[in-house]
Amino acid sequence: MEERIYLDHAAAMPVHPGVARFCRQFPDGFAGNPSTIYREGLQAQEAVATARERVAALVGTSAPDSIIFTSGATESNNIAIRGAALRNRKFGKRVVASATEHISVLNPAKDIQKGGFALTLAPVDRFGTIDLDALAAAVTPGTVITSIHHANNEIGTIQPIREVSAIVHEQGGLLHVDATDAAGRIPIDVERDGIDLLTLSGNQLGGPDGVGALYIRPGVRVQPVLVGGGQERGLRPGTENVFAIACMGEAARLAGEEMAGESKRLAAIRDRLIAGITGIEEAYLTGHPEERLPHHASFRFSRIEGESIQLAMDMLGIAVATGSACTSRTLEASHVLLAIGLAHAEAHGSMVATLGRRNSMDEVPRIVGAVGETVKRLRAITPL
Repeated sequence: MEERIYLDHAAAMPVHPGVARFCRQFPDGFAGNPSTIYREGLQAQEAVATARERVAALVGTSAPDSIIFTSGATESNNIAIRGAALRNRKFGKRVVASATEHISVLNPAKDIQKGGFALTLAPVDRFGTIDLDALAAAVTPGTVITSIHHANNEIGTIQPIREVSAIVHEQGGLLHVDATDAAGRIPIDVERDGIDLLTLSGNQLGGPDGVGALYIRPGVRVQPVLVGGGQERGLRPGTENVFAIACMGEAARLAGEEMAGESKRLAAIRDRLIAGITGIEEAYLTGHPEERLPHHASFRFSRIEGESIQLAMDMLGIAVATGSACTSRTLEASHVLLAIGLAHAEAHGSMVATLGRRNSMDEVPRIVGAVGETVKRLRAITPL
């Protein structure tokens, strides 16, 4: 029996073997509370401080204290959007985001409209790249925060963050970047690129689930979303999840060390996969053909539905995605695919393959063959 092939690393990434080894050093976790000053507490403090330094190094900041730890990317995005908007509302009540942002950015931005904020969604082109002229028109002196993801989780397109930053800062606003899918895949330098707030996920670095981080540039003021104790500069109250934070720090360290070599390896597999699958009749690449994440291949197929592709591929021993895992149960067309100009029927026929360290070039023929078989069989029975 053939081994299964896992191609959904954008939804959930297996823990890096090095992180797993690191975690086994602490079979009982950390006994002390990092807010205390006895030995066990100081050991926990040291573990959190080391993780903060490692995450800071990965994203290019010389200020480790600018990193706060959260429960994951969704919480980080909420703190960034809600917290920055509410804390700085005296400067304006406008928020701008790209039309292809993750729902954990779009939903908080929509929710604060109830409090009188105006939300503008900036358009993207057919590859999913932000329209810089439209963005410049949308960002006004009253725009307190603009959120543009570093790279899209559904179509893999990398955004021109430095150009976006110049537009936002020219109007005196703050720039938030959701780097959940980009971190550890492509270099990030928050200081060079002029990023004010940046979201990270522990799992997407090869660490455990349930932990994330938010970079906040020194001097940027953010209002807490939760209120309680003074942990994490008062922005994320509650006792820190020391074990998960320490493991995320190790994941960040390993991601930084391995990024260049692993991204080059995965990009070669990605390109072979794209060449094979786009050779199938009425199969089309979605996202930018060049400015895309090195591990990311995404497609649409005419006259079939993504859910059917996913189920059929699963029966052939291959796990793929159709759109974002956070919206896959809604059965609605992907807002990302609609934003790049696809019709509803076209947007429903999507498949996303995201690679990881366990994938190899040897798997490509089997994957391409399975996709071809699946597409042919589904088209023969589809009423579309």
